[in-house]
Amino acid sequence: MLKHRGFPGRLKGTDYQFVIRRANPSGATPLKARERFRDRRKEDREADEGFLAALIEHFGEEPFERGNLDAGRLNWLFGREVVAAEDPFDPADYEALLKIDMRAVAANFPGLAQ
Repeated sequence: MLKHRGFPGRLKGTDYQFVIRRANPSGATPLKARERFRDRRKEDREADEGFLAALIEHFGEEPFERGNLDAGRLNWLFGREVVAAEDPFDPADYEALLKIDMRAVAANFPGLAQ
């Protein structure tokens, strides 16, 4: 499992985790898109935005390996702002390639679009 050096471990001042310390011995947690309901807590929406901002700052629009990025946090963005960068895509692989869809970022998080 690739560890993304320099990537923030969590949202500053909270317990919202962005990375995991070590690989799960039984395999990576599969990525799957989770529905974001309008009535989600403000803190959850801020964690999504903070994680996405860190992804954009760290990787830009280039494909990147999933590595030690937290699956739970990725699932809130997966299929919209974060998409598969390879075909076929294995959602349960630490080496799976992902990329950021900047059009979706501009639509859903206008403050992050450049």
